[in-house]
Amino acid sequence: MNEKEFIARRAARFFSDGDLVNLGIGMPTMVANYIPEGIDVWIDSENGVIGLNGYSAAGTEDWNLVDASGTPAMLREGGCCFDSFTSFGLIRGGHVAFTILGAYEVDQEGNLANWTVPGKTVAGMGGAMDLVSGARQVLITMTHTDKEGRPKILKKCTLPLTAAHEVDYIITELCVLHYNGEGLVLEELAPGVTVEEVLSKTEADLIIPASIGCMV
Repeated sequence: MNEKEFIARRAARFFSDGDLVNLGIGMPTMVANYIPEGIDVWIDSENGVIGLNGYSAAGTEDWNLVDASGTPAMLREGGCCFDSFTSFGLIRGGHVAFTILGAYEVDQEGNLANWTVPGKTVAGMGGAMDLVSGARQVLITMTHTDKEGRPKILKKCTLPLTAAHEVDYIITELCVLHYNGEGLVLEELAPGVTVEEVLSKTEADLIIPASIGCMV
């Protein structure tokens, strides 16, 4: 299991039976592969579908049915497709239990930057700004550092914000962090990872409790 799969598996363990769960572009779509046995959730995509049920097999793709990453997907029994107006009505109305998104940066105030990097062309912020404000819980799945080894969990985001004070949990290959309104609490460590390693790869100030759980 690679680090992205490890992160996705841990994120899926947050769900409860019957949850409506939104999975964003990239790593978050992998979470659908790790829903725990006995937990039945309905997977939503902001492009207008509830009931996504994994990727289509080669040769059976229907390009009218795709997930948030634009990958052809399958629809479970009872699933449905609808227009963007209805999709964002569900999101803004507080009906989504969890939204899982990637990030360029998150900071110790629960701020999120995940939509643009200076100098790169982007289409816009998209639905992320609605998801982080409308969902009841916001989970960020990302690697702990960037490709150059620089921390992505900062004291203060340097990139343009998607939302302020909306992140609830950050899940990386090293740990699970919980923003509790006062700061980031180190709640869980990956097997073999120490508090010292997390601190060395994190710019943000962390709250270290007396007891820390394990991610598996």
